[in-house]
Amino acid sequence: METLIERASRDLLRSKHAIALTGAGISTESGIPDFRGPSGIWTKDPEAEKRAYQTYHKFLRDPKEYWEDILSGRSLLGNLENAQPNPGHYALAELGKMGILKSVLTQNIDGLHEKAGSQRVLEYHGSVFKLRCPSCGSRFRHDEYNLEALILEGQLPPRCGKCGGAVKGDVVHFNEPIPSDVAHESLEEAWKCDLMLICGTSAVVYPFAQLPRIARQHQVEVEQKAKSGLYFVKNEAAAVIIEVNAEPTPLTSEGISDYLIQGRTAEILPKIVEAVKELSR
Repeated sequence: METLIERASRDLLRSKHAIALTGAGISTESGIPDFRGPSGIWTKDPEAEKRAYQTYHKFLRDPKEYWEDILSGRSLLGNLENAQPNPGHYALAELGKMGILKSVLTQNIDGLHEKAGSQRVLEYHGSVFKLRCPSCGSRFRHDEYNLEALILEGQLPPRCGKCGGAVKGDVVHFNEPIPSDVAHESLEEAWKCDLMLICGTSAVVYPFAQLPRIARQHQVEVEQKAKSGLYFVKNEAAAVIIEVNAEPTPLTSEGISDYLIQGRTAEILPKIVEAVKELSR
C-alpha cells in the first residue's frame, strides 16, 4: 500500500487538473449511514426504499402533500447538522488549498466537503441544507424560508422568489433528473481532468458512475520517439484514474481505474497528502 500511496502522490503532483469523486464511503466514517451497504438504510428497510421511489412523483402531483410529508417525517440520515467531517474530507480540502485538486464532485448530500473547507464542490445529488426550484434552477438556503410559518398559514408549498414556481428540497430523488447546471459542470470536469481520485463510492449508481468512464474515454495524442530515431504519435488516456475504496468496484474489474488503493478513505487520503508534502520539499 505504501508504494501505491507514493505513486498516487506523484501522479497528483504531475497533474494539471485533478478532481475527486466521492460517495457514501467517505461519509460513513463520519457516522452517516449509507443506503445499500450491509447495514444500509435500504438494506434494513426495503419498504423505505419503495416509498423513496414515490417522492418525486408526489412533488409533481401535489407539492403541498410532498412538503407536509417531509416536514412531518424524520430524516433517514439523522441530524446532519451535527455531523462533522473526518480526516478524509479534510485531506481533500487540503489538496484543494494546495492548488492540486480543482474540484470535488460528490454523491453525498451532507455538506461535509464544504464544512471541511473544500472550495469548489459539485453536489451531484443535491444538499439537505438547500432548497431548489425545478422550474428555473434557483437554489436557496433553508433559512431563507420559514417553513413552520408556511404550514401554519396554509401557504405550502414554498414558492420561488424568482419565477414563482413550487420549490422542493435540493436533494435529487429517484426518477428526478440531475439538475442541468450540476450535470453540465460535472461532465465538463470529467472530460478535462487529467487525474480523477475516486473515493468511497461503489460506482453503481448512474449517471454519476458514468463520469469515470467518460474520463477514461478521453484520449490525447502523445509524440514518442521510436528506436529508429523517428517520431510517431500515439493515443494515450488523458486521465490517471485512482480508486480509494474499501472494496474493488466495477471500475476495478472493468479496468476503468488505473489502480486501487484498498482501505478506509479517512486513513488513506491523509497519507496521500503527507506523501505529497514530502515529495514537494
